[in-house]
Amino acid sequence: MASLIGIVANAFNEKVEQLRKGRSSVIETDHTLILGWNRKIHQVVSELVIANESRRRATIVVLADRDKVEMEDELKTHLPPRSRTQIIVRSGDPMSVADLKLTGLDSARSIIVLAPDDSDEADNFSIKTALAILNNPNRRAEPYKIVGEIKNEPNMAAAQLVGGTEAQWILGEDLISRLIVQTSRQRGLSAVYNDLLDFGGAELYLADVANLAGSTFGVAALSIPQGALVGVLNGDEVHINPPRDHVLTPDVRLIILAEDDDRLQFGAQAAFDAKAISLSKEKKRTPERTLILGANATLPMVLAELDSSSAPGSTIVLVEDGAEAPRVKLRNAKLEVKAANPASRAELEKLRVTTFDHVIVLANRDDRGVEHADARTLLILLNLRAITNGTSHNVNIVSEMLNDKNRELAQSNVSDDFIVSEQLVGNMLTMVSENFEMQRVLSEVISGDGPQLRLNPASWYVKTNTPVDFNTITEAALRRGEAPLGYRRVGGSSTPDHLQPVSGDGVVLNPNRTEMVVFGESDSIVVFSG
Repeated sequence: MASLIGIVANAFNEKVEQLRKGRSSVIETDHTLILGWNRKIHQVVSELVIANESRRRATIVVLADRDKVEMEDELKTHLPPRSRTQIIVRSGDPMSVADLKLTGLDSARSIIVLAPDDSDEADNFSIKTALAILNNPNRRAEPYKIVGEIKNEPNMAAAQLVGGTEAQWILGEDLISRLIVQTSRQRGLSAVYNDLLDFGGAELYLADVANLAGSTFGVAALSIPQGALVGVLNGDEVHINPPRDHVLTPDVRLIILAEDDDRLQFGAQAAFDAKAISLSKEKKRTPERTLILGANATLPMVLAELDSSSAPGSTIVLVEDGAEAPRVKLRNAKLEVKAANPASRAELEKLRVTTFDHVIVLANRDDRGVEHADARTLLILLNLRAITNGTSHNVNIVSEMLNDKNRELAQSNVSDDFIVSEQLVGNMLTMVSENFEMQRVLSEVISGDGPQLRLNPASWYVKTNTPVDFNTITEAALRRGEAPLGYRRVGGSSTPDHLQPVSGDGVVLNPNRTEMVVFGESDSIVVFSG
């Protein structure tokens, strides 16, 4: 009997040790599979948990070449409280076909590939992982849904060749450079992008035309009681803010900003207050001065985006130690390069920061680690605030922070805009994994070529100091050839007490369409324009 107990106990201990190492097979189905581990893992898991709140049973499986217990402990500390999503962790190599079998790969609803941080082999990891999934002779017959990040644009062609129609690739550096430039143009715009690229509050959905087929875009925009219509998806073509008289055919899908796709309904065309509409002419763009502090690999893309969105005669000043003029052809703006330390208070004072309209702080992640780069950005921000404090000039500051925890340290009562690289790329990976078609939509939303997000003065649309609802704002925007998403309240504007802004910057997206709001001269309407 003693020998038998010893054998059973030994077998039990061996099984427990095997489970601890994370080498048992996953039996769950319809789960989200994450392959790899990097700084985005916490953001991706947190967003997936929010996205899964409407599911009765949701599971996330993580496979990475790390210790299982350490991964579990780290994920638990970052999970939202009272999460209903089950997290399963397995230890193994995502590029190994044998290790992929442990994850229930063939029954996964979507797959997210997270490449190693700060590695020259990051893109190779993503491509090899996709190869291990797609070239497996025992793979499933139905297509996979793989989403991954490519860091270097030259590798995108190879990734697309490997992934085919079963993989969507996001060029992270291109995404960040576009958002940095666009949010640097207008204060408060980063709050709009942050809300669009996460699962909290309103988000973009795709919906069938249903009973709106044959109607025009303008009629449909006023026929959705709990959503804001921003565009249409026709096959592979995305049309953000199409003409008001654009006729909706039965085969197109509507791009709608809403709280939840389960609440989307289509009714009769809503009424609006024509007397409250007051359309003002848009002011002509004037030359602006932009200051860039710091440099990294995204600098050429940032300069190209800045030039395309600037008025002729604009000036861009680049400040960095040992800085040299990048090989970028600029048409609208003149580039001045100053070799100096942007973190130095004395150097910043020489630049006369208050003479600039926009300031961009780039994280120098090429020569430094994440924490070192963010510490330098924080120092630059502190010096900028000390210089601009008490001045009447309103300088719009956009800074690139790599770690979201460091963004929290930089927060103050100054309404600066912040772009967090890891957070936004992780959010986009998560959104595309939940809706494979959303990649084309999001790429068009952040593109600098077509219609762009704008915060235009409320006085361009409706009479100020007059109660209006969002239906009236929608009609006014349609008359200007724009698609409205919401509004931004600054100070002194009146809104019902129960309607709270979705961000600390007073931005409200997809508001209640019949709630009355009184706008002041400093308030803005969020629209897709152009």
